[in-house]
Amino acid sequence: MHQPHDQARPSIYYQYQVFDPWLPSQHPASQNHAVVIAGAGPIGMVAALELARHGVASVLLESERQVSEGSRAIVFTRRSMEILQQVGVADRITQNGLPWRFGNSFYRGQKVFRMEAPFDANDRFYPMINLQQQFLEEYLLDAVRASPLIDLRWGNKVVSVEQNADASTLQVDTPEGPYPLTTSWLVAADGARSGIRTGMQLPLEGNSYEGRFVIADIRVDLPLPTERLAFFDPEWNRGNTVLMHREPLGIWRVDYQLPEGETPEQALAPESLRQRIDAQLAMIGHPGTKWELDWSSVYSARALTLASYVHGRVLFTGDAGHLLPIFGVRGANTGFQDAQAMAWRLALVVKGISPAALLEGYSTERVGAAREIIDEAGKSTRFMTPPTRGFRLLRDAVLSLSLSQPFVGPLYHWRTSRPHEYHGSPANSTGDDNPLFACGPGHGAPPLNIALGADDYLLDHLDHAFSLLYFGNAIPPDLEAVVAQARAAGIPVKVIAVGASSPVDGADEVLPDTAGELHQRYGVMRQGAAYLLRPDQHICARWMTLEAHRLRDALRTATQNPISLAGVTP
Repeated sequence: MHQPHDQARPSIYYQYQVFDPWLPSQHPASQNHAVVIAGAGPIGMVAALELARHGVASVLLESERQVSEGSRAIVFTRRSMEILQQVGVADRITQNGLPWRFGNSFYRGQKVFRMEAPFDANDRFYPMINLQQQFLEEYLLDAVRASPLIDLRWGNKVVSVEQNADASTLQVDTPEGPYPLTTSWLVAADGARSGIRTGMQLPLEGNSYEGRFVIADIRVDLPLPTERLAFFDPEWNRGNTVLMHREPLGIWRVDYQLPEGETPEQALAPESLRQRIDAQLAMIGHPGTKWELDWSSVYSARALTLASYVHGRVLFTGDAGHLLPIFGVRGANTGFQDAQAMAWRLALVVKGISPAALLEGYSTERVGAAREIIDEAGKSTRFMTPPTRGFRLLRDAVLSLSLSQPFVGPLYHWRTSRPHEYHGSPANSTGDDNPLFACGPGHGAPPLNIALGADDYLLDHLDHAFSLLYFGNAIPPDLEAVVAQARAAGIPVKVIAVGASSPVDGADEVLPDTAGELHQRYGVMRQGAAYLLRPDQHICARWMTLEAHRLRDALRTATQNPISLAGVTP
């Protein structure tokens, strides 16, 4: 019988709430559900909210009865904020988080590299923002509870999964015992220690690195800006690395690498934590500063992924599908992109608009992204925690050279998480004009945000549909016919006329673009050009001149739905 913690977790700055468990005796017998999501962490909740935006109901199971223990994921990227904007929580994060764009690397008391992330007037969000995961989960939870399409069940843990061709039957354990639950699709968002992945005996591919780090959240008053700080080979932790981040409410995150052979139990002993944090504060010029510990943990750097995220009727997302080093803020930020890329496809499949084979595109895209991240993160991890004597000699040589040679500085760059571009996605059009564009986002790329006015940006106008950005003052009738046929097939399409100064027949919305910024940054030089964006906002087609049959073919490719040819010239 599953018995999750029923006492509020301790914290010096966050008030935990313990929620009542969902008990089978208090509810009618469960019927078959279209989607069940295991894990109500940030990724599971974003997946549920994304599905709800597409009109798909889900059951969201969470084994615990409260939000996450400790701050955990704290740095969220611009692309994550754009995704979180879509599910309705970005404003609260902006109001309460700490935005930043600079990172500093130090060696022997000298600043040897300063990272500067780009930011301009077309960006609604900063490159990064710091906020403890408990607050993010709280905001997502409020959005989940406000949705009539999400059935959140606290204290419900998936303990087994049996599949057939049409459905999965789950055994779900609760504080009063187990019950069966049948679902057409199971989304495994149950985290790094995924019981579903383990139960299905699915192996992870990649590398686990030897270095271990302590995470310690402390409340301390430091007169330092919100910038990422990295210290290499400090006097008190020779050969190792220390990271620091400011968090809201006077909390600082200190990450430091453990000496070889030290156990997590030894590292988390109060005296060990006190000695090392005191040494770090002294090294940055604040000896004797009083501080208070809120939470601490130990983690290892791992770079692993499943070979596929689709296994029959089970879809893996977030840490259940991959384990990534935190260097470069890749964990939750990668998971948000997983959830978004999965949800629009799963919605089309659940509604019967697209075949189940469409989900293979999710796996292709996101496994490819994970492998690219693993390659990049591996470079950062090997620099932070050299796995062999050879790597350490090379890293130490770079450290030494950086004291006198500025050109070495960029080798410290932590290769920050970035949105993946799905260049080889099966959703990309094979008959558009992508190669002809001199600039602008290409196949599989996320959109470029554009400031359209005061507190008004391009991405504010994109929602759960395929968005057709048509650059012109009139929508040709044959394009209107294709849009109507797509909608008749159940495919959501939103038509946005760009550059018009008054309402346009056939367009759902008009964006004037009086300064021409959108035209310029999207590489559009003539009327009749167009971009087609998927429901997750990534580009799947673009044309110098859009013809009706090419739009139809692009929508067919992206959805695998045989849209009718009636009235459209091939």
